[in-house]
Amino acid sequence: MDSSTALARWHAVVRSRDTAGLRALVAEDAVFRSPAVHTPQEGRDTVVGYLTAAFTVLGPHLAYEREWLGEDSAVLQFRTEVGGLDVHGVDLITWGEDGLITDFTVMVRPAKALQVVIEHMGAELMRMLEAGAD
Repeated sequence: MDSSTALARWHAVVRSRDTAGLRALVAEDAVFRSPAVHTPQEGRDTVVGYLTAAFTVLGPHLAYEREWLGEDSAVLQFRTEVGGLDVHGVDLITWGEDGLITDFTVMVRPAKALQVVIEHMGAELMRMLEAGAD
């Protein structure tokens, strides 16, 4: 699958805001790199969990402004609002030959906005864990 098709699938899920579609986009051995967590997060379930939390935290105002497309990857520049602060960032996405996401890296600026994103992501991940325990 070419990167433009894989990217179109990503954009469709983002537009729909339906996190149920994430699992079908992520490879079993995918890796998620977050500015909020020091170590890479590995495995489909973990990556889908982080992306689901990100949809909740960043999603309501998330808008991609620019994108750069490579052979098996894309860089997506975004803007959103979290906790009353403007957040700017990029998503670096790499796909395998099957069109599934193998690597997803997020970078966020400015530092004050990053701190707010970290707080909100932590709270959302804890909420998801507690809901899963029920």
